[in-house]
Amino acid sequence: MGHLSQVKTEYRALVRRLEGGQVALPEPRDPHAWQGWREILEIVYTPEEAALAAKLPVMPTDLGHLATRLGIAANELKPRLDAMCDKGLVLDLVHPDTGKTKYLLSPPVVGFIEFSMMRVNDGIPKKRMAEALEAYTHSDGTFAREVFGGDTVIGRALVHESALGDEPMPDVLDWERATAILSEAQTWAVAHCYCRHKAAHLGKACDAPQEVCLSLGGAANFVIQRKFGRGIEKSEAMDLMIAAREHGLVQIADNVRNRPSYICNCCGCCCGQLEAINRFDLPAVNPSGFVAHSDLEKCSGCSRCSRACPITAITMVAQRVEATRKNDLHPVVNADRCIGCGVCGDACKKHAMTMARRPKRRYVPANAIERSLRMAIERGHLAQLLFDAGGSRGSRFLNQVFRTLTRLPGVQRALASEQVKSRFLRAALARVSSTAES
Repeated sequence: MGHLSQVKTEYRALVRRLEGGQVALPEPRDPHAWQGWREILEIVYTPEEAALAAKLPVMPTDLGHLATRLGIAANELKPRLDAMCDKGLVLDLVHPDTGKTKYLLSPPVVGFIEFSMMRVNDGIPKKRMAEALEAYTHSDGTFAREVFGGDTVIGRALVHESALGDEPMPDVLDWERATAILSEAQTWAVAHCYCRHKAAHLGKACDAPQEVCLSLGGAANFVIQRKFGRGIEKSEAMDLMIAAREHGLVQIADNVRNRPSYICNCCGCCCGQLEAINRFDLPAVNPSGFVAHSDLEKCSGCSRCSRACPITAITMVAQRVEATRKNDLHPVVNADRCIGCGVCGDACKKHAMTMARRPKRRYVPANAIERSLRMAIERGHLAQLLFDAGGSRGSRFLNQVFRTLTRLPGVQRALASEQVKSRFLRAALARVSSTAES
């Protein structure tokens, strides 16, 4: 678009670079949204940081390879990367077994946008940043469609285990349970909710607690080391989870089955993911394996469930009653809209609203690489992701990529083949197709 000519060269290169990840920071058409987009870039990055970020990989790369590729001495590059890590612009990930550190460019989400508002006091002007984010994300749907417009999204809902009732449900898998996800993690951290903190600076925050965003494993280590939050014990993480349920918050985890990196506790009024459902009618959250179900014999028509639902998936419908002038009310659940969070079940005092298994569970990617590939294919970013000029992938990464591609449905493999004009990839995908058919 023509607007890019009004942005410094460093920021133009950075915007193009972000297109190599699972989620980009697209330029919007609406003038107010465009001004917010430009403000975000200039608030978060200095021109020097933007120039360096535009050359960084979106997949983990060690310091030695980065130094060689960028032509910068390692002892000069490391402090520059560390300073950007302190701002959440670069992520440094430490391998739990080897202790080796690798760096990658922080994506917009989950990434530098959230980090910009996770601390109460730092060098970022919070009110100005909140206003810029509001303008960019709310004035039009450009960013919402980029993040939430595909079949594969960033987060998935976790059903409130307290809403499942007393009956045993042996088919509930561990990766569907918040308690199991917390128990399997080795490190836990809690930080301020980016969404609620932003809303507070706009004078729109609700009364839900702010310090409720949980990071797990390597993500928790980053949050603790870079002081975006504080380290906690598993017992405190469990207590925070229970308290969040009692506040009627939706628990949204990383949309992967293996080693989720976070669990957010979200409200329908402040949360960007839930807002994308409410404001733009986008499937912004992968639903849990459950859907709300009402027992009309127990229901008193009080409408607690409807009022508690964070995405207005429950409508109270009038029903005529014989020999009385007043109608009864009963809830009707929009199963296509319901994300299966269980907030309505906890709100119901008559135990009339329960969570039932969905007839068909929505797919959850196995790990972050599979999710990134699916998102890149759906958003047209696969070529940039695979052939990233900013960093060397190596054979191990490419092997993981092709193993993941072999598990994708045929249509997505075809999309991948069209996006990447590579005889090597076309041949590999053809072998996959012929093997599947034989």
